[in-house]
Amino acid sequence: MTSFKDEVLSRRTFAIISHPDAGKTTLTEQLLLFGGAIRAAGTVKGKKTGKFATSDWMEIEKQRGISVTSSVMQFEYAGKRVNILDTPGHQDFSEDTYRTLMAVDSAVMIIDAAKGIEAQTIKLFKVCRMRGIPIFTFINKLDRQGKTPLELLAELEEVLGIESYPMNWPIGMGKEFLGIYDRYHHRIEQFRVEEDDRFLPLNENGELDGNYGIKENTLYDQAIEEIMLLDEAGNEFSEENIANGTLTPVFFGSALTNFGVQTFLETYLQFAPSPQPRKADVGEIEPTSEEFSGFVFKIQANMNPAHRDRIAFVRICSGKFERGMNVTLSRTGKQMKLSQSTQFLADDRSTVDAAVSGDIIGLYDTGTYQIGDTITSGKNLIHFEKLPQFTPELFVRVSAKNVMKQKSFHKGINQLVQEGAIQLYRTYRTEDYILGAVGQLQFEVFEHRMKNEYNSDVIMESIGSKIPRWIDEDQVDESLSSSRSLLVKDRYDKPLFLFENDFALRWFSDKHPEIKLSNPME
Repeated sequence: MTSFKDEVLSRRTFAIISHPDAGKTTLTEQLLLFGGAIRAAGTVKGKKTGKFATSDWMEIEKQRGISVTSSVMQFEYAGKRVNILDTPGHQDFSEDTYRTLMAVDSAVMIIDAAKGIEAQTIKLFKVCRMRGIPIFTFINKLDRQGKTPLELLAELEEVLGIESYPMNWPIGMGKEFLGIYDRYHHRIEQFRVEEDDRFLPLNENGELDGNYGIKENTLYDQAIEEIMLLDEAGNEFSEENIANGTLTPVFFGSALTNFGVQTFLETYLQFAPSPQPRKADVGEIEPTSEEFSGFVFKIQANMNPAHRDRIAFVRICSGKFERGMNVTLSRTGKQMKLSQSTQFLADDRSTVDAAVSGDIIGLYDTGTYQIGDTITSGKNLIHFEKLPQFTPELFVRVSAKNVMKQKSFHKGINQLVQEGAIQLYRTYRTEDYILGAVGQLQFEVFEHRMKNEYNSDVIMESIGSKIPRWIDEDQVDESLSSSRSLLVKDRYDKPLFLFENDFALRWFSDKHPEIKLSNPME
């Protein structure tokens, strides 16, 4: 029997971050393939073959070829238990991604070699940087023509302000891609050759001995020159700097052709951190402490269309989870028995009887949990640090197309709102429903899911972008509500105004200085 401490130390929990289309889902698939979790990797655009990526389970994801929810996948490799959190690539779902990044101990950043560092990558990188979590970089699509490796490194350092250390280096690119020079393992890994010829050992001088075809190619000489330049002028390798997130190890490869992925995985597992202490209101909680604790970072409705269920995803921060154990929900002080629990490989799930710090488990939820909730088995109630929330920018009025289907309409809205991708507001007198979101795609996903999962067609009427500001309940005056400053209640019945624009907000503040306007997201 391995000890509890050894089990915790074997965990590696990470999220993959990238701009849409950089190859995130493809890399996830290849990693699962190595973990023996799937037999053949699918790619997102699987329409012709009918084979879709394992981590994209929602209908709309299959149709559009994007990931809009964070799946959780687990597998074992080389004595380590790996938890991958696949995050939505689309920018309208960045809120979900930010919360997912609160549940991991490291991040893998994928960069498209042709496009370099893109807008979404910069945003997500900043969150990782804020939390000081280690970042590992995989530069993808080397089998296509792209920017030069030195250009990509310079971009990493200039745009993201992080030092880099290439663990390997490409020999050629695109149609002339021959393989990678593996600095860390002192070998050359050849592209598209027989398995026996894949790895060629390097001598003490970092060069090939013997007669190998690759040596005849000028691209090999160029790579050797660039390696010498890196050895002399590049950053030093430092485990300490990797751990504190100021140096990123860089790997080159091609997820689609599964080249360089295994080398990446093995090296990543060596340097990635095991579960880290977590900040709570009582100080830091150590992952190896005995008492069980965790927090809900995501709620997902209808992962199984046959049973209208909801799953609360919990990151375990300390102690051991055992099915049937009693815990307390810190927000309400209510005691609960955790009898229905699950672990995932996309939509394939199995009941989980035990899990430890670093693992992600799903708890069946009947409406008990909220995003950010802490659960603990200890006598003292603790609260982990708050998860980031975003103020919506776009708003729509929403109503049921069929008045006879009000019940399924209300049920659908309430469940989907609890997932946190859309916010719900109600007008004061008429109780009209207004939805707010960070981006347009969230409304489309909402409409699609209402129809397919709750059999409820909805009518959505855009009311444009608004600026929400909350007020104290004793300052509610319905006569101040107008089209330019609409008075509504949020889902917790707290009053707020939706202002038409900055001008309307300033005009209102000048006219009613006694009303204190606040933005809790700041």
